[in-house]
This record gives sequence, structure tokens and C-alpha cells, in this order.
Amino acid sequence: MAISIDDIKKLRAMTGAGLADVKKALTEAEGDFDRAKELLRERGLAIAAKRSDRETSNGCVLVKKVNGFAATLALKCETDFVANGADFIALTQSILDAAIAAKAADLEAVKALDINGQTAQEAVTQRSGITGEKMELDGYLTLEGENVEVYDHMGKHILCTMVQTNKENAEVGHKLAMQVAAMKPVALNAEQVDQKILDEEYKTAVEKTKLEQVEKYVEMKLKKAGINPNLVDSEDHIESNMAKGWLTQEQADEARKLIETSKAEGEAQLKMPMIENIAKGRVQKFLKENCLVDQEFQFGDGDKATVAQWLKTQDKELEICAFRRFTLVAE
Repeated sequence: MAISIDDIKKLRAMTGAGLADVKKALTEAEGDFDRAKELLRERGLAIAAKRSDRETSNGCVLVKKVNGFAATLALKCETDFVANGADFIALTQSILDAAIAAKAADLEAVKALDINGQTAQEAVTQRSGITGEKMELDGYLTLEGENVEVYDHMGKHILCTMVQTNKENAEVGHKLAMQVAAMKPVALNAEQVDQKILDEEYKTAVEKTKLEQVEKYVEMKLKKAGINPNLVDSEDHIESNMAKGWLTQEQADEARKLIETSKAEGEAQLKMPMIENIAKGRVQKFLKENCLVDQEFQFGDGDKATVAQWLKTQDKELEICAFRRFTLVAE
């Protein structure tokens, strides 16, 4: 049967599918809109299944606040070509709008939201069928209450932040949101850092400090033997420097033997109280660099101050209550 252009436009408006896909579905369904919608959905499911093992490293991240409820949402895809498409961004926006209107609590609630007669997850699957790329909803974060400022970094839809303060101050809130975007804090303050993160940082700091102390001992032994440590700091360097004539075979053999024996000696002489104190200092440095209130503020007037110190210059009673950050960029 003949399919009118009005029917094609109508189904396209209902589904967001491409003109060619809509026409094909209507033709196969002999003008039955419900069947045509089902065909489009099935095509999306088939393509999504084929692409299920693909990586979604691109996408669109949006953020919005309405009447005391703010949220950020990411819709991920495979390529930046699709991510930058107007239809893809519009779909992300429509899902975020629905999430905020419903004050959706989590990602599963978002996926079940109604988007033009279908769930958000079905809308994403359908869009996947249109573009031929794997897509998935991710990165749904919320903040509820007053005095929330939101920030889409450079308007590029790849990094969004939200910051809530105890008092209204839009200018300060905006700068704080920019700080969160730029400096990627892991927590508001030291008390809020997950203990697992602290344990892992301490463990890493101990191992790093041990390695450094042993390396210093080895270097000292090499220098005493008249061997330049820089010429023998790896097996590749030893071979390369022998080829250049900078080391003889005898010197190389002596260096290898000395490195092996001095490593064992250095490890045996490690003083754990000193190692632990250095490791604790490194953890404190980690906290200063990664807790929002203790970070150096990046958007002041040139004076070096922590975020907490800068806040007091703006309003002595102003405090940060919470923040959220989501990015698609590998960091």
C-alpha cells in the first residue's frame, strides 16, 4: 500500500527514527502504526544486541536544576560524531527533563520513565537502532534542596558538576562548580573520604617509599664503586650503553651483580617506622590535593588560598554542603 508523507512525518515525530527507517517500517506494517513502532523497536534491539560488547567512550552529559532538584545525566555512545548530533543531544535532554520532573531517585527509575509513549530505555534502544551504535544511560547524579549551582564545562556536554551551599550566592556557587570541574575532588573533606580509598593510598605510599629507599641505597653503592647509576638504571640502558662504548662488558657485569646484592641489602635495612611516617605524609598530601575544601582555589584574585579560606573571604557563614561531578573524559 502507498505510504503518505504525512504518515511518515507522524511516525517520525512519535519515534524520532530516520525518514528511511520510518518509511520502511510503515511499508512492512502496511500502514499499521503500532506494528511499525514495534518493527522499529525490534530493529533497535537487534542492533543493540550486536553491539553489546562495544565500548561506549563518547556521549553527552547534561545538567539541569528545577525547583530545588538538580540532576546530571549521561547518555553514552561509541563515536563523537553521534554524540555531537542534535537528535542525540535532544534525546539526552528529554530524558533528563523527565527525570527532573519526576525527581527520579536512581538510574533504574530514569530508565523506566515515559518518553513519548515508551520508556527511556526503549527510546535509547530505538536510537541505537537508528545510528547503528551501542548506547547506554549512565552517570545519573542528583542534588536536592536550595542553593544548588550547576555547570556544563565549556558547554561541551562532556563534563558537568553541581555544588550546593548553605546560603544563596550564585556567583560563588558557579566558581565552586568550576573548581570541582577543574580539580576533580574525591570528597568534600577528609572526614568524607571513603576508608577504602585511604587504605589503598596508604598501601601504595608504603610500597612507593620502600622502593625509593632501596633505589637510593643501590645508587649509593654504585657511586661508591665508581659506576654512574644513570648508565645502568635498566637492562635496556645497560645494553644500549655497551653498544655505544660507554660501558665495558666487565663494568656491565659488575653493575648487574652490585645491583642485585645491594637491592637485597637495602630491603633488609629498611626502617618501617620511617617508611610509615613518610607514607602518612603522602596520604596527607593526597587529602590536601583531593578534598574540595582543602584544595588550592583556582579562580581567586591571585592569592594562594584553599577553597575553605577563599569561602570565608566571600561570606564567613558560607559553607559547601555537597557536590557532584560526572565526566566522560578519561582522567
